[in-house]
Amino acid sequence: MEPKLVQEQTLQMKMNQSLIQSLHLLQYTGIEIVEYIQELAKENPLIETVNVDDDISIFKTADMNDTSIGDMNQAEWTMYEQLKSQLYAVQIPDNLREAVIFGIDSLNEDGYLDMTLEAWAHACQITIDMTKQALKLIQKLEPAGIGARSLQECIQLQLPDKKALLEELLSDHLDWVAEEDTAAIADCFNMLEDTAADLLNQIQSCHPKPGHLLAAADTAYIIPEAYIYKENGEWTISFYKWHAPTINIDESYQHLQVDDKAAQDYLKEKYKQVNWLQQAVAFRGNTVEQIIEKIVEKQRLYFEHGNFMLQPLTLKDLAAALNMHPSTVSRAVSNKYIQTRRGVMPLKFFLQSGVKQQNGEQTASSVIKQLIAELIKQEDKLQPLSDQAIADRLQQEFGITAARRTVMKYRKHLGMVSSAKRK
Repeated sequence: MEPKLVQEQTLQMKMNQSLIQSLHLLQYTGIEIVEYIQELAKENPLIETVNVDDDISIFKTADMNDTSIGDMNQAEWTMYEQLKSQLYAVQIPDNLREAVIFGIDSLNEDGYLDMTLEAWAHACQITIDMTKQALKLIQKLEPAGIGARSLQECIQLQLPDKKALLEELLSDHLDWVAEEDTAAIADCFNMLEDTAADLLNQIQSCHPKPGHLLAAADTAYIIPEAYIYKENGEWTISFYKWHAPTINIDESYQHLQVDDKAAQDYLKEKYKQVNWLQQAVAFRGNTVEQIIEKIVEKQRLYFEHGNFMLQPLTLKDLAAALNMHPSTVSRAVSNKYIQTRRGVMPLKFFLQSGVKQQNGEQTASSVIKQLIAELIKQEDKLQPLSDQAIADRLQQEFGITAARRTVMKYRKHLGMVSSAKRK
C-alpha cells in the first residue's frame, strides 16, 4: 500500500489549565487551602480576608501542652550539621578534612553516598585512596550505616562483626532473607537454625535509612475536615469553616475607575485569579463533602458499632457510587481526616479491600487483621498459633474464610513474627 495523507475529524477530551489547577488544590487539606489563599493575598490586593471562624488552635492544644519551655524555640540541627559536630572525636588528617566535609555534604537524605569515589576525588583534587580513607572516616560516625553506598553495605556497617558472612548472604541469597528461610541459611552456612533465625532478627533490626534518624522532626497537626456525630438518632456531618473558606474581596476595588491601560489589565487579571480561586475552592469543598457523606452512608455500621463492623469499600467502588473518576477520589481523600467519637480518623481508613466469603459476602481486611491480632494476643505462649491454625480459628469462630497465605500477609502487616519466633 502506498502511504497517503488522510484527514479525519476526532473528538477528544482535554483538561484546561483551570481544571488541572482545581484538581491540584483538591489534594490540599483545609488548612493548606487557607494558607495557600493567604499567600496569594500577598500579591493580589483584591483578596481582603479569608473567612475562617472556627478556632484551629483547639486541635493543637494537646500537642502544645506537651512541649517544654526549653524546646519551644530550640533550633533544629540538620543531619549534615549533626554529622559534622561529631568530627571533633575523629582523628582526621589535615589533608583529608575538606574531603570529609565535602563527603558529608554529598550524602542524600537517607544517609547514603550517591556519588562515585572518582567524582569525589576529582572534586576535591585528591587520589582515590585518599577518598577511600575519607569515606571510612565518615562511616565511623553515628548512627551506624551512615556513608553506605548500598543497602548491603549499610547493613554490614551496622553489623561489623558479621561482615564476611553478610557479604555472601546479601549478595547471593537475598531472597532467603526476604522469605525468612532460616532452614536454607542454616544449611548453606553450616549453622543451627536458631542461629540463622537470630541472624535474621539482627538484619531486620538494622535501619535501612540511617539518615532519617538524624532528621529534624517537624511538628505535624492533624486538622479534620468535618465532625461526625449522632443527633436525634441520625448521623450528622458538620463541616469546619476551613473546609471551604469564604474569600472576601476588598470593596474599594469594585467601583474603582482606572484610565491607565496597564492598571486595567492588572486588575482584570487579579479579578480573574480570584474568580478561579473561588471556583476551585468550591469544587474542592463540594467534592470532599460528597465523598464524606457517601463514606458515612456506606460505613454506618462502623459508626454504630465500631471497628469490627467496618465494611469493605474500595476506592473504585466509592468512585463508581459517586460517578467520579477514581483519580479524583484518590486526590480528595489524600491526607484528609474526620473527627468521630472514636477519634480523628483518616478518610483512607474507611477504604478497605475485602476477602470474599463462601456465602458471597465480603469481610473488610482491617477486620480480619484485628481478629488475627486478638487471636495472637490471647494464644498460649508455650504453643503459639501457626498461620494455618489462625485461619482455622477464623473459620470456626467467626465464619471467615481466609487462606493461610492471607493470614501470613496480614500478620506481617501487623508487625507480628511467625509462631516459631513467638515461643
